[in-house]
Amino acid sequence: MKSTFRATYVAVGSLACGLFAAGCGSDDKVVSGPQPIEIQFAARVGSEPFACGQEYHGLGTTGSHGTPMDGRFYVSDIHFVNADESERFVSLDQDGEWQLDDVALLDFEDGTADCAAEGTAATNTSIRGTVEPGTAARIHFTVGVPFALNHGDATTAEPPLDQTPMFWSWNFGYKFMKIELATNGQPSGFFVHLGSTGCEGDGAGNVSSCSEPNRVDAEIPLANGFDATKNVVVLDIAKLLEDSDVDVNTPETAPGCMSFPGDPECPAIFAHLGLPFGEQAGGTQDVFSVE
Repeated sequence: MKSTFRATYVAVGSLACGLFAAGCGSDDKVVSGPQPIEIQFAARVGSEPFACGQEYHGLGTTGSHGTPMDGRFYVSDIHFVNADESERFVSLDQDGEWQLDDVALLDFEDGTADCAAEGTAATNTSIRGTVEPGTAARIHFTVGVPFALNHGDATTAEPPLDQTPMFWSWNFGYKFMKIELATNGQPSGFFVHLGSTGCEGDGAGNVSSCSEPNRVDAEIPLANGFDATKNVVVLDIAKLLEDSDVDVNTPETAPGCMSFPGDPECPAIFAHLGLPFGEQAGGTQDVFSVE
């Protein structure tokens, strides 16, 4: 799917002078109104691209090795913040597959090797839409599904909210992020499943609130604006696991971190995501960057 869109959007984006210049062309021709944009995302493990079947070394506090079992996450609320703090929101194309309303699914697994159990052959590594031109000081997005869309029925939802492997239950909603690796000490998998917990509901989609929303607000400074034809938003999975022992799991707890209160494997993961966990305060995420 990515290749289908890329040529069209890069070509149109080039005609619009990269989309983020204040104006372009001759002095009497200035781009105005929403312009097409395709924002590229990448998943890496340190300096290496994420790929099913690839073995990675030096993971976590034990320097473990492991291979991917899954690698997907939802993003929403994508916008640019200008130097004057004004905001330019990206209006997503409604493509019937990867984007719905304000939500997009980034999918880096291809259903091969250890990713075969719950993976899909199709991948998606960009978001596509329109945005007003301008010069951005920061890019912002949320890792997660908005509350209004988070507590439906994945078996009847429209894509990309129909991905049942990305869904827990009506009460808890979706797994906003699903990163899984089979490691040296945990061959069945060390999991990072991020999602809302402490949700009050009747088990049939009627949820009033969640005490722990667990949505990551990523806001990344941009030194020279954002050029959609060159810049890439990168998730570093090695950084996410940097302070975790991915070879050991506390007995009688979920494998890895599944966001539930009291899980000893979660504080280190949540710290890198900038999220509070129990008495641990939230901070600034350090796993997403722009290259």
